[in-house]
Amino acid sequence: MSYAVGHDDLVLCVNAAPNHVTGEPVPLVAGETYRVWAVLEFACPCGRSDALLDIGIDFAWCQSRFRLLPKPKFEARARDVSAPKEKETV
Repeated sequence: MSYAVGHDDLVLCVNAAPNHVTGEPVPLVAGETYRVWAVLEFACPCGRSDALLDIGIDFAWCQSRFRLLPKPKFEARARDVSAPKEKETV
């Protein structure tokens, strides 16, 4: 693939087609986000990718089924602190 996927990255499932080796249905859902547990540096038997991803469901999945999501950017914001108004006693 043209991008590097690593441990704890978020990936989007874009291909929930049946298993391309056995033809069995897969438990993945297209459009769902998964967290990568491990990247196995083995070429997929289909020849479409150079790594298999372990996302914690069944075994390893072809990297071509997923697209890497951008990491969330942290933006520091200045927040207004609300303090209770003091009442003047008469």
